[in-house]
Amino acid sequence: MKKSTLIVLLFFGVIAQAQHKKWTLKECVEHALENNISVKQSELDIELADVDQLTAKGNFIPSLNASGGVSENTGLSFNPVTNNAQTTTFLSVSGRINVGYTLFDGLRNFRQLQRADISKLASQYRLDKMKDDISLFVANNYLQVILNKANLAVFKSQNQVTKEQIQRTQELVDAGSLPRGDLLEIKATDASEQRSIIDAENSIQISLISLAQLLLIKDYENFDIEDEGYDIVDDGISDKSISEILTKAKETRSEIKIAEQNVALASKDLQIAKSANYPTLSAFFSYDTRFTDATSFDQRIDSENPTITQQIGVVEGTGQPVIGELPNTYAVEVGADSFVDQLYLNDGIAYGFQLNIPILNGFSTKGSIQRSKINLERSKFELEQTELDLESTVYQAYVDAKGALKSYEAAESALESQQLAYDYAKERYDVGLTNAFDFSQSKLRFDNANIELNRAKYDYIFKLKVLELYFGVPATELKF
Repeated sequence: MKKSTLIVLLFFGVIAQAQHKKWTLKECVEHALENNISVKQSELDIELADVDQLTAKGNFIPSLNASGGVSENTGLSFNPVTNNAQTTTFLSVSGRINVGYTLFDGLRNFRQLQRADISKLASQYRLDKMKDDISLFVANNYLQVILNKANLAVFKSQNQVTKEQIQRTQELVDAGSLPRGDLLEIKATDASEQRSIIDAENSIQISLISLAQLLLIKDYENFDIEDEGYDIVDDGISDKSISEILTKAKETRSEIKIAEQNVALASKDLQIAKSANYPTLSAFFSYDTRFTDATSFDQRIDSENPTITQQIGVVEGTGQPVIGELPNTYAVEVGADSFVDQLYLNDGIAYGFQLNIPILNGFSTKGSIQRSKINLERSKFELEQTELDLESTVYQAYVDAKGALKSYEAAESALESQQLAYDYAKERYDVGLTNAFDFSQSKLRFDNANIELNRAKYDYIFKLKVLELYFGVPATELKF
């Protein structure tokens, strides 16, 4: 009985632990990359690229095809072995093996294989970019939850001070040292802070639900994150110049690599289109055989009277008959040979070369080449535009990170000043040198300074990570 109770307790303990699991940022990113639908679709694109590679490699292998047929004929039909017409019912079987190989096709096969390799590489770059985007998106949502939790902590901490002030003010009011209006002012401040706490709790819940939906987690009620141990981690990116970051971004960013591969694909498509102007030389070999169970007629010489004499013509001019001696034959119905023997006796082979020379095809080849040239030029423009867009984005990210740092430093200075002002106001209020309204206003400014510092801190963290991402740091290796 005790053993069963222990097992039940352990079971529910495991469930409770699972329900209260707190997700780290790394776990959230890994879970998103494993379960995100867009990532899975991009992985399928890579699998399709593998299929294209396999197909392109298969073009270098000879084609091998086999065919066969079985039929039964009734009535007047041609015997497939003797090719004689006969009225009967018979079964016939035929089989053929064909081998073909392209010797030259304007190097189309080689270029199609090269194109398949480039296409797979482009698919991999698209997958890498999508993973970076999703990782950054998850990190942004994660930091939003941490920010909301940090704000809640500020509200609760300051509300605890307010409750202490209510008790202190109540004592002073009862002693006649302070007017009752100060107590009502402090209580109004407490009510306002309670509302802020509720709003902050709602913001946390909403941000957690948004993050859970992004991770495709449906257990919203038990989903939570690890909100400790996250601070500003700068691995030296803030000391890099904009030119260093931009150069690194052009070397490592997937969008540039994708645009470059698109240019390579368009160039290869142009080469493939031009291949249609060249002749195609192919070789072929075929083997076929047949069988039938139809009977045939064989001409045999009469052993008792092997020859006969009969007129075979006349002498021109005199009309004298010409007598000749011919074999005396008679027809004998012969049964079909065995299946194996017929396959050997009735087989045949054919082999040779085939040359196709393109002369005129309604300008379809010329049109295909022109379209490929236009697509190549378009892809070059897109590469150039992508480089310009990346420059603009990196510059913006660099300015945003620098601006976020200044905002964070300003928020720290503001908090220090508001801390001093709040402490001074509290001391004056405690000795009755200021009223509750002035004290509550000082406290409100101090609370807002704390909240602004939290916002500036996590905004700077995120923008710093964006800058590191453009510097080539993989999204899964970003440190927080």
